Amino acid sequence: GWCPLSPAGAQKTQVLVEPPWTPAVLWDRVTLTCQGSGSSGATTWYKDESRWHKGLDRLGVSYSGSYKCHRPDTGLSTSVRVSNDWLVLHVPALALLEGDTVTLRCRG
Repeated sequence: GWCPLSPAGAQKTQVLVEPPWTPAVLWDRVTLTCQGSGSSGATTWYKDESRWHKGLDRLGVSYSGSYKCHRPDTGLSTSVRVSNDWLVLHVPALALLEGDTVTLRCRG
């Protein structure tokens, strides 16, 4: 599914990053999507701990910084960092387990 479940089974708000690589860098034309429960259009976005935008579930990012979102029924997400670095070692933005095969990218 698109939203992981906690041990108690409750959904939590999360920020999805496109393209799905970590770290997110501006020159990749990053799009952030807030997923969680609550009425559509009730998303509040925060950039660098300050309220930044309200209403859209999906946003294109033009500035480096730390982003998180809030949905009414599932609360505040963890932060996602978007950088403006010139050289990055990319890993897939997925949960990895020991023994998994992983593709790394060095980009600049």
